[in-house]
Amino acid sequence: MVDAHLTQADPFHDRLKAAEAQLLHRLEQFRTAQILVVGDLTLDEFVTGEVERISREAPVPIIRHESTRRVPGGGANAVYNLAKLGGNISVAGLVGDDEQGQALVKMFQAAGIETGGIFIDRQRPTVTKTRISAHARQSVTQQVLRLDRKSDALPHADLQQQLADYIEQQRQTVAAVVCSDYGDGVLTPRVIQSALGGDRTIVDTQSNLSRYHQASLFTPNLPEAELEVGYPISDDQSLQQAGADLLERTQAEAILITRGGDGMTLFQRCGPTEQIPAFNRTDVFDVTGAGDTVVAALTLALASGSSLWEAVVLGNLAASLVVRQFGTATTTIEEMQDALTSLIHDS
Repeated sequence: MVDAHLTQADPFHDRLKAAEAQLLHRLEQFRTAQILVVGDLTLDEFVTGEVERISREAPVPIIRHESTRRVPGGGANAVYNLAKLGGNISVAGLVGDDEQGQALVKMFQAAGIETGGIFIDRQRPTVTKTRISAHARQSVTQQVLRLDRKSDALPHADLQQQLADYIEQQRQTVAAVVCSDYGDGVLTPRVIQSALGGDRTIVDTQSNLSRYHQASLFTPNLPEAELEVGYPISDDQSLQQAGADLLERTQAEAILITRGGDGMTLFQRCGPTEQIPAFNRTDVFDVTGAGDTVVAALTLALASGSSLWEAVVLGNLAASLVVRQFGTATTTIEEMQDALTSLIHDS
């Protein structure tokens, strides 16, 4: 059950109830959507073990390995979310000539994702974030170290061109292109130009939104929006100003600012500003990757014919489910259908 803090007398609840049949129909249509994701592909590793003693070599714990779990992270999490929500997904990106890159590609292929646009960069490693967690006997497991593998160098010009060519070939056959930019070098100006050539481009980037001038929709979270506009967003007045400034700066059709427990605010160039309340404020265990889930669900909704309001509602709903799980997580159409019904009828 989703904790929405909605009541039967809430106008948003009434609007949601009136849209229930349409929203459920849109969820069913996710399975027909064709989406291309261009992104910084990351492998997330979670290594867990038990602390045995302090090393004599250095004042650090010796951890006996118990388990290793690997999941798609960064832009790869956006790809995986789209696939788990039923979309027909292709991906454009880079991995290194290493075992981590092979593991990531295998995960995609097992999920039915088209990987023909993943090129091997022999000069740079697959971006990998390894989180090492440990526990003593009968104690809580805690993260003690994170080890990152990555390069700050840009991909070779030939690789940039291969990515751009693949995107140009694919964008004519898909309903939307998603740019998942984590700042790891895949989204160069040449690649961005190709991604913006289609009819609908959704951008999730941590900084410098203006590089994606005239994209259809941007989805910054509150800190990212503040970084872009250069001032704090602390009240409704500054929020409204930020939305207007971002629309002007990017020339986008819409800006969606995600605000955690305060919900989401949608600013539209040719429509009203919409406030969508948070659907889950109490059962939040981990917000890691929630933004990727929002982008995945709303992109599939838009590709299925949803209005922007419907798409944002479904993105919000999906995020309310994944924040209940630790680490980067995904949800499914069936889980979203159940949650939507619960949200409307159990409030």
